[in-house]
Order: sequence, then structure tokens, then C-alpha cells
Amino acid sequence: MIKDLTEGNPSRVLIEFSMPMFISAVFQQLYNMADSVIAGRFAGEDALAAVGASYPVTMIFMAVALGCNIGCSVVISQFFGAKEYDKVKTAASTTVIASLVVSLILTGIGLMLSNFIIKAINTPSNIFDDSKLYFNVYIGGFVFLFLYNVANGVFNSLGDSRTPLYFLIASSLGNIALDIIFVAVFRWGVAGVAWATFVAQGIAGILAVLTLVKRLRKLETKKATVYFSMPMLKKVTFIAVPSILQQSFISVGNMFIQGRVNSFGSSVIAGYSAGVKLNTFALTCYTTLGNAVSNFTAQNMGAGKIDRVKKGLKSGICFTFAIIVPVLAAFLIFGRQMVGLFLTAESEEAINCGAMFLRIISPFYVAVAVKIMVDGLLRGAGAMLAFTTSTFVDLILRVILAFILSYALDSETGIWLSWPFGWTIATAITLVFYFKGDWKKNKI
Repeated sequence: MIKDLTEGNPSRVLIEFSMPMFISAVFQQLYNMADSVIAGRFAGEDALAAVGASYPVTMIFMAVALGCNIGCSVVISQFFGAKEYDKVKTAASTTVIASLVVSLILTGIGLMLSNFIIKAINTPSNIFDDSKLYFNVYIGGFVFLFLYNVANGVFNSLGDSRTPLYFLIASSLGNIALDIIFVAVFRWGVAGVAWATFVAQGIAGILAVLTLVKRLRKLETKKATVYFSMPMLKKVTFIAVPSILQQSFISVGNMFIQGRVNSFGSSVIAGYSAGVKLNTFALTCYTTLGNAVSNFTAQNMGAGKIDRVKKGLKSGICFTFAIIVPVLAAFLIFGRQMVGLFLTAESEEAINCGAMFLRIISPFYVAVAVKIMVDGLLRGAGAMLAFTTSTFVDLILRVILAFILSYALDSETGIWLSWPFGWTIATAITLVFYFKGDWKKNKI
């Protein structure tokens, strides 16, 4: 259902809008974790390591989809807030067409370079073939994932956070069911995990785009719709490219970190894979709420309501802190048991490794959550340089310190220690940009 975020109590409007997005993030991460849990439990430690080894590389491709999601979402939100519905339709159709072309190009590149990429991240020989297989199938279905993310970005920009939730619940349950059938029943191993994701995402992507087309037709406009516009593509690109670069650099940085993790052997890889899945679950929840703040900000910036933007940020931070408390407690108290869900009792070293990762980084969720919320505001206001700068600082520090500390300590623990440093400094930089106030002058 399309919703105007520029009217009503800011806190209530933001929470009602963000709640379906939050639930969507939970389901998305649950089925992502289901891949790893089922792989580790039914196909073994090496299978979990194989799925996890290529994860940072797949996230580089995912970064492009997320960047396009953000780009179209911010632009369309501002047009929607300004009641310029003809531009809303043009921006949506232009983004979908451009995204289809880009995703097909990236799929071809990924498939051609898969062997080189898997070698480049120091993947151990005992899991190399399975890692490459998982990567190839994942990239083969990238076009569906790409279109699904873009469609969700448009839905959210129109204030409709429920439709993406329905698709994600169906996709998540379908993915988990297929994981069980392909891996636990058919014993396809890593191939089963990969194909389960491919099928679930394929169906969700196609249905999301078809639903979006139907929804946009209901918007009444006085002018005939222009389905592809280069000027509109430039507007979307202005927001999307910095977002893509930001997400890509994060993924590239994580790939370097994964390469260092891989050098410690498959047990550490498996433990890190489990731990980082749980960490990603938490961060995705925060990021999703940050995206809600971004959409809220963009619509209200389009309507010229700066005070509502500030109130929305405060509500977003309070909501996020309410989520952090139980997550932090769970990771600190039950971290070992939670990592153990991914592995069998025989994988003692891997379980200890993943639990240590969670104990080190989770206390700093407060800092990174503030950064993510403020980033959402800056992005929604179109202040791309500000939030990109703070993210690059975080990334560069984490990568450099991961290598320095891991070599100094001669242990993977040095890698885990790099995360808190990067998060804390980047949060401070983000807050400086916010209080400086230049974001108030931005408008698409």
C-alpha cells in the first residue's frame, strides 16, 4: 500500500513504515543463515567453509544491486514527497531497464572470472571446487536478485514496506524448504544450497517486478509516461554510484579480510562464516532501519519538512537501541551455542573461533548503529560525499588493522579486533557531517 511519509506523527509514521522492513530483514537473514546451518549440519564443516569462503565476493555483486536500490529509492521518494508522480513512474521504469542490462553484464563477467576470483582469495584446495560451484550458481541467478532489490527499493520509496515483506517471507520459507529437500534429503551438498537460493530468488524477483508494474499503473498522472529517460538515469546514477562504490569497497575490503581469514585454514573459515552470518543478521537489521530513515528523509526533504527529518532520526535511533539490547545479550551470553547451530559438536575449534569473533565485536553495535541511522539521513538528503567518506574510513582502518594485528598476534583474533576501531572512528566522522548541517541544503 502506497503511503505518504510527510504527514502524521513522525515517530509513529516511521515505526509503522520501518516495522515491515525490519521483519523483512529478519526473514532474509534467517534464510541466508539457513543455507549455512543446513550446509554445516548435513554436508559438513568443509561445506560450510565452501559457502562462506566466496561470501565476500558475492557481496561485491550484491553491492551493485543495493546501490541501485538506494539510488532509485532516494530519487523516487523525493519526487513522491513533492507529488510529481509522472517523474516517479519515469524514474522507476528507467531504473528497472538499466538494472536489467547491468545485471546481465555483471553475470557474464562473474562467470568468466569465477576461477580467478576464487583463487585470488586464497581458498584452500579442499574446498576450492565447492566454493567455485556455489559462486557460479549464485552469479547465474544474479539478475533475479538485482531486479528484486530494485523493485523493493521502489516499493519502499512509495511508502509501501509491506509488499516487500510478503515477497520476502514467501521467498525465505521457500528457500529453507528447498535447502532441506536438496541438501538433507537429496544430499546434493553445496550444489543443493546454491540451487535452492537460485530458485527462491528467481521466483521472488519475477513476481516483484510484475507487482511493481501493476502498482505503478494505479498512480494517476497528467502526462504520458516516459519509460526511459537519460536525464532521469543521471539523477538516479548520482545517488546510486556513490552507494555502489561504498558497498563495493566494503565488499572488496571484506574480500581482503576473508583472504587473511582463509590463510588460517578451513576450521577458522567455518567459524568465521558462522560468526559473520550472525553478525550480518544484526547489522542488516540496523541497516534496514537506516534505509527506512533514508526513505522518510527523502520524502520529507522533497516536501521541504526539515524538522520532521530530525524527529525521524531520533525515533530511528531509539528503535535501533531497543533492538541492540537483546541482540548484544544473546551474542555475549549464548554466542557459543548460536555458532554451534551451524556446526556439529566435532567442530570445536570452529565453534570457539566464531564465538570469540562475536564477543569482540558485539559490544560496539551501539556505535555502528548510530552511524547507520545518521548515514540513512545523509543518504536520503542526497549528501552522498558525507556518508561515503565515513564508510571508507571504517573500511580502510579495518582492512589495514586486520593484517597488522593478525600478523602481530599471529592469530585470527587480530582480525576480529580491527572491527571496533573502524566502527568507532567512522561513527565520529558521520556525526561531524550531521551536526555541520550541509545536508539540509540538498535536494534532487
